[in-house]
This record gives sequence, structure tokens and C-alpha cells, in this order.
Amino acid sequence: MTMIVCPNCKNQEPTGAIFCSECGMQLTQLEGKKTQQIIPNSDDLGTAPIQQNISGSNDTWISLHLLDSGQILPVANRTEFTIGRISDNQPIMPDIDLTPFQAFNHGVSRLHTVVRLANGIITAMDLGSSNGTYLNGVRLIANVESPIRHGDIIALGKLKIQIILS
Repeated sequence: MTMIVCPNCKNQEPTGAIFCSECGMQLTQLEGKKTQQIIPNSDDLGTAPIQQNISGSNDTWISLHLLDSGQILPVANRTEFTIGRISDNQPIMPDIDLTPFQAFNHGVSRLHTVVRLANGIITAMDLGSSNGTYLNGVRLIANVESPIRHGDIIALGKLKIQIILS
């Protein structure tokens, strides 16, 4: 079987995979797939309109829409994941690596935030990051879970991510 090697984390995926199951990196351009364009509003957070009909696999409950690049990272089969960036000689790696999206320049810490789904409630928690985690413009208190909803904007330092729930 032919495999695709993720350019970000070097994980091997079967031919036809669209996203890396390890880091969420998009592996191919989605040619021929019809998607609805998301056009950001002009408010100061740069939010995109909330889409009611979110498509994805049945296992995907959350996707991360990176507002600067327009990239959408689906997160499948996890009820908890860390978001951050990789660094040389770092013993602990984030589940979602934002290094390819200029995370360092945006002030994203190596282990910045954790997102959890428990008892039907989705929360985000800052992990004591240097530049803070903001939910809809309000800085989160480190190590305290805050509920998040579809369409919310999480800023890791200056990197803004819209939460898309399905």
C-alpha cells in the first residue's frame, strides 16, 4: 500500500488521506470538493460566520479554523487534546502542533492550551502559557477550565482560532 508522509510530523498515512491523524496537517489540496466559503466579518476579533451544517466524519466533533491562514484542522477520536508548538529537544509534544502556522512568531507556547469534551461540555484551559489564552477577547485564568461554544474565538497569544463544533 502506498503511503503519504506528513510534511510536518513525518507520520505515514494511507493514500487518499486528507489530514494527518497525528498533527492535523492538511496533506492534500481538496480539489473537486465543494465547500462553503467562510468570509470573515469585519469585527475586531475577525470571526467568521457560524455555519449550521458542518460536514465531516462522524468521529469529528471539533475543528479548529485558523483565521490567519483559513486552514481548518479537524480533530477526530479525542476527547482531550493539547495545542501548542514543537521545539528542539522538547520532551513533551502537543497533540495539535501549530508550528507550520508561524506559532512561534504569534507567541504560542510549546504546551499552550488544552481542550476537553466531558459530560457534553467543551472547555478550554490555558496551561500557564507565556502570552495567555483568550476566549472571545477575554484572557483565561491559567489552569481553570472555561466553557467554549461553536463559533467562539480562542487566541493563543496572537494566533486566532475559531471553534467549529459538529
